[in-house]
Amino acid sequence: MPELGSGCFVAPNATIIGDVIMGDGCSVWFNAVIRGDVNSIRMGDKVNVQDGAVIHCTYQKNPTNIGNNVSIGHNAIVHGCTVSDNVLIGMGAIVMDRCVINSNTIIAAGAVLLEGTIAEPGSIYAGVPAKKVKDISEEKISGEIDRIANNYIRYASWFERYNACNEHNNSDTFL
Repeated sequence: MPELGSGCFVAPNATIIGDVIMGDGCSVWFNAVIRGDVNSIRMGDKVNVQDGAVIHCTYQKNPTNIGNNVSIGHNAIVHGCTVSDNVLIGMGAIVMDRCVINSNTIIAAGAVLLEGTIAEPGSIYAGVPAKKVKDISEEKISGEIDRIANNYIRYASWFERYNACNEHNNSDTFL
C-alpha cells in the first residue's frame, strides 16, 4: 500500500498504487498516475506530480527514485530512473529507464532522455533525444525550480479549502 507523508494533496482522480512512499508536502494532480506495482517508487519532500503525468518503474530491474523539491510537469513520463533534488521536468518530457538526473537541472518541455542518459548537475537538457543545451544559472534555480515547487504547495492549499467547504456544505460547489 502507498505511504504518504504529512501535508500531501492527492486529487480525487489521481491513481497511486503499489510500493510507493512519498515524503511530506507532496502533491499529485488530476489524472496523474504513480504506479509502484512492479517495483518501488520513492519520492522525497515537496514533489509535485502535475496533471496527467505518469511515474512507473521496471519489473525486477529499475525502481524510480525522486529527490526533494522536484516538479514533474503535465503529461510527463518518469520511468525506472533516478531524479535528484531540485529538478524541474517540463511538460510532456519523457525520462526513460536508468536515466539519472542530477541536482539543479531542468529537463525542457517535450525533451526525451533516452535510456541510461546521465544529466549533468546544474544543466538544461532539451530536444529529442535530449542533449545538454547550457548550464543553469543560480537565478534559474531559484526563479524556476524553486518557484514552481513552491507554487504547487500553494495550489494544494487551495484544494484543502475546497475540500473543507465541500465537507461543511455537503456540496460540490467551490465557495
